Amino acid sequence: MSFQIGIVGLPNVGKSTLFNALTRNQADAQNYPFCTIDPNVGVVEVPDERLEKIAKLADSQRVIPTIIEFVDIAGLVKGAHQGEGLGNQFLSHIREVDAIVEVVRNFHDPNIVHVDGRIDPESDKETINLELIFADLETVNRRLDKVKTQMKGPHDKLLDLEKDMLEKIRQTLEQGKWVSTLEFSAEEKNILKSLNLLTAKPLLYVYNVDEDDLKKEESLPDNTIKICAKLEAELTALSEDEMREYLKELGIKETGLDKLIKASYRLLNLITFFTAGEKETKAWTVKQGSRAPEAAGKIHSDFERGFIRAEVVSYENFIKHGGWHGAREAGVLRQEGKDYIVQDGDVMLFKFNV
Repeated sequence: MSFQIGIVGLPNVGKSTLFNALTRNQADAQNYPFCTIDPNVGVVEVPDERLEKIAKLADSQRVIPTIIEFVDIAGLVKGAHQGEGLGNQFLSHIREVDAIVEVVRNFHDPNIVHVDGRIDPESDKETINLELIFADLETVNRRLDKVKTQMKGPHDKLLDLEKDMLEKIRQTLEQGKWVSTLEFSAEEKNILKSLNLLTAKPLLYVYNVDEDDLKKEESLPDNTIKICAKLEAELTALSEDEMREYLKELGIKETGLDKLIKASYRLLNLITFFTAGEKETKAWTVKQGSRAPEAAGKIHSDFERGFIRAEVVSYENFIKHGGWHGAREAGVLRQEGKDYIVQDGDVMLFKFNV
């Protein structure tokens, strides 16, 4: 399972610089608004030090990490939902993503202009969030008008449910709140999914800061991290060993990519399980709380349909006992059925009927 993260923000906050650093792509990152017109999409391997250790014990020929996709759209400005700066076109590019990363400028560089002429992170956040809310209001009002028209004729109760839900959403948006703050029934969630509302998606704030600010210890909200996009760009020119050594010299524990991926996993409630054999060791991503057949389905739909059982060993025990054989000998290899809830770090082998 790969997942998509949409990157938004005002012009010149460092979105494209960050995107280039994360994906090692070369999106335009010039010092003027709207230099990014079409969305840039980059695929990034998710770093996980457990993979190589598992592969070594399984004597695997290949190691395959899970991936994450980043979608970088042009900078948004006040009035984007009405088409300012081609905003509507840009917003449509991120309606399909799983979560939104909002890059907020908190670095100082007189050579890089700020669209509002000042550095004010809270004001920037308010501008972007309001544009996303206004864009969703337009979507909801259009859908509500269509539903009310359909209700003039014979209709089922599901249409009544949709009307009530849309009115609840509209009221929430008009209060300046995100749809993600609401609770929905299973039926409502199916309707909500078809709307692709921006404010229904999980949100992560990425403060783009000066390098010195990275070292400052401060308490941040769960949905906020600090990254220095300029530093991340510099790191792309270094080898893995050089990069780790440079970060150590700077007193920085992890790269921005590592930080962003960990935060994204938390935001989306994702975990990683592994499959390992002579052919390959591979990482897979599933939602926390997924049962074993769902995990098997990530590999192939036939695995989920014909699921019999899963052989499971924790990562810690797989390493401690030297792989499959040692885990089996030590009695820590378990046989799990359809109701087993997959845990982060599980190494799994699925049994199924074709």
